[in-house]
Amino acid sequence: MKSIQVRELMVPIEEYATTSENATMLEAVLALEKAQAEYDQSHYRHRAILVYNDQNKIVGKVSQLDLIMALEPEYGKLVDVRGLSRTGYSMDYFESLVQGGLWIKPLDDICRKAAVMQVKNFMHTPKDGEYIKEDAELNAAVHQLIIGKHQSLLVIRGTDIVGVLRLTDVFKLVCDRIKECGL
Repeated sequence: MKSIQVRELMVPIEEYATTSENATMLEAVLALEKAQAEYDQSHYRHRAILVYNDQNKIVGKVSQLDLIMALEPEYGKLVDVRGLSRTGYSMDYFESLVQGGLWIKPLDDICRKAAVMQVKNFMHTPKDGEYIKEDAELNAAVHQLIIGKHQSLLVIRGTDIVGVLRLTDVFKLVCDRIKECGL
């Protein structure tokens, strides 16, 4: 079977939802909604928004989880919220966090929050392991997705981000290959 390069499966940046780091949460939500409406419906919908700076360079991304977590700023005071589930703490402990004040009424003033919260204050800034070259083989990308437990990788050409390789697209390709086996 022929080798697949990342560029063959990535979503080009032009098709992805983007917003300025100075945009509000409301503007980011509207950008995501617009990109989803314009996106090829035969593919999975976007689940994140890429964030650009004043020089039009991608500097971060906002996932669905990032956006919802931003509504309750106390989550930011916890150490690595994303990694908490792997720490061995029980569900009782997590429920005590809610009873102790986290996520009690964040939806009560959601309109006010969405109108004033700037994306740069809750976006995720990608780390080294979240980038992959567009000419890399897909096998290397799969390795990065698994090891880093990433939902996507930013695809680069030189130093420029040119697309997004999404786990959902890799998963679909794997499933299609399994079905081709004809077991």
